[in-house]
Amino acid sequence: MQVRLVQGFIQVLMLVLMMPLFTASALAATDVLPTTNGLAINSTIVTKSTAGSSVVGALGVSGKGRPSSRLLVLGDSISAGYGLEPQQGWVSLLQRRLVEQGAGLEVINASISGDTTNGGLSRLPRLLQHYSPDILLIELGANDGLRGAPLQLIEANLKRLIEQGQQAGAQVLLLGMRIPPNYGARYSDGFYQLFSAAASATESAYLPFLLEGVGGVPGMMQADGLHPNQRAQQRLLDNSWSVLAPLLARTTQRAD
Repeated sequence: MQVRLVQGFIQVLMLVLMMPLFTASALAATDVLPTTNGLAINSTIVTKSTAGSSVVGALGVSGKGRPSSRLLVLGDSISAGYGLEPQQGWVSLLQRRLVEQGAGLEVINASISGDTTNGGLSRLPRLLQHYSPDILLIELGANDGLRGAPLQLIEANLKRLIEQGQQAGAQVLLLGMRIPPNYGARYSDGFYQLFSAAASATESAYLPFLLEGVGGVPGMMQADGLHPNQRAQQRLLDNSWSVLAPLLARTTQRAD
């Protein structure tokens, strides 16, 4: 099992390093975020990538008029739904749950496969200006770890992302991640702990491990051993919901 995990990890690492990313200049060149095969829903955009490598847009909500609140997800392949159809990812399931509960909340998924904390820093200011979210979910850092980035740099970048969201008036939830132990205990353990440190330093909400009950669990991962499959998406939603629910309650109170 561990051998297969390491092999899959190396394959994904090579893919991540070669994967093109949207740049800040691309965002600056247009009044709206770039889309692929965009489908308009309630004046928002759902983007569909045939490769499942990126989802940049908004997931519309039912009902008349514009939702009173917005939730922005800034993530990488885990939140972009790598290897899945757009409607299968945990972020889409989140929007579905909110609709079922009658929450007037628009979910904007600005996640891009292969993205890093540096990439997030280049994209977030424009996203905050464009959407003015009430809640910001940050799911970044895993690709930094895959590339062996200095732990202090990853933590500093996460702090800056959180602070940018807070300064824009958003409640921030940081979603923690882990990397396989073959990077060495010192680096792997330090990587896991930096999420807690960043959240504590900025007094933001924090989930220790988004992939709890999914990572390394048979039947929950794609063939690469790193990306959750369709079956795992409900667990990712439930994991995040445990910390997200109080933020949603406060957002509803503000709107009232």
